[in-house]
This record gives sequence, structure tokens and C-alpha cells, in this order.
Amino acid sequence: MSLIKSNVFFISLLILLALCGVSIGGTVHQVGDSNGWTIMSVNYERWASSRTFHVGDSLVFKYNKDFHDVTEVTDNDFKQCEPSKPLTRYETGSDTVILTKPGLQHFICGFPSHCDMGQKLQIHVLPASLGPVAAPVPGPVRSPSSLTSPSPSRLTDSPVNNVPQYQMGPSPAPLSVASYSSVWIGLCILPLLSFFILV
Repeated sequence: MSLIKSNVFFISLLILLALCGVSIGGTVHQVGDSNGWTIMSVNYERWASSRTFHVGDSLVFKYNKDFHDVTEVTDNDFKQCEPSKPLTRYETGSDTVILTKPGLQHFICGFPSHCDMGQKLQIHVLPASLGPVAAPVPGPVRSPSSLTSPSPSRLTDSPVNNVPQYQMGPSPAPLSVASYSSVWIGLCILPLLSFFILV
């Protein structure tokens, strides 16, 4: 009976870990999508601007290692396309970079003239989050006297009966896979803890 109990315990634990393991981790971004990391036909600035990067996400660089590399550099070296003082250099042809800190990160190809031809990537990494949090958008402060006089923040061509119209702040970012994964981590750890407490 004890043997059956321990087998059930370990099988349950393995299943739970397998389920949690699938959901843990951030978004995987393949740099350049199907084109990969190349000097041909990819605008990396446009590619990066269409994505949101968070701590815990990863970048996958796929390239021909005989003609390219991935060199992480400082902001200044990025602007100058200078690969001689790399922070990190990747040369395998299939490299995964896990984003571990928020802020700007810069990658270039260290082969001569490739960076100058556009093979460079700058991304802004946001802190990991448990989901979108809407920040309050400050509205105009209006005193009773300002109700009758024009307000400087009012939009000029108000379409509705000369009623003041105000611009709203940006809406919160949509949920990303990284946001869901943080929630899954919590949901996976809770049953594990209760399982160990009960056993």
C-alpha cells in the first residue's frame, strides 16, 4: 500500500510539473521572423516596434554563422555600429538570448558593414508583469469659473454643441503570453504547496 501511495505521489508530481513547465516562461520572439537575422529584406526597427518585450521573454537569432554573428553592444556602440567592445557575442547560428533586465538592449552583426546596412536591433525591455495595470490618466481640473470660459486644454473644433472635448490617455496594452505565464506560475505553485502540506 505504501508503494502505491508513493508511486501515485510521484506520478502526480510529474504530471503537475509537466503542466506547469509548459506555461512557465515568457514570449519567444524569433528575430526577423522567418527571414531570421540577415542583411536582406528585414527592417529590424519595424520588426521590434511591432512587439512588446518583457523581462523573461527570449530572442531567438537564426543565421548563417559563416556570414553573421550577434553582438550585444552599448547604446553608443550601437549608434556607431562598433563591434570591437561587445558586451556579449553569439556565434552558433541559432542563439537564444533571455531578457533578464528592463531597459534598452542593443544587438548588431559584428561582420564588416552589416550593421551599417541595417543588421542591427534595438529593443526596449519592460519589467515582467502579472497583467496589465491601467494607470490613472489625469483629467483636466476645472474650477466653476472655467465652466463658462474656454479652457486651454479643450480640443479646438468640438463637434458636439460647443461642449468641451478632452483627449484621453492611451489604453492599456493587451495581455501578452508573458502576462499569462506569470499567472500560470502562481497557479502551478499553489497546488504544489498544498500537495506537499497534505502529504
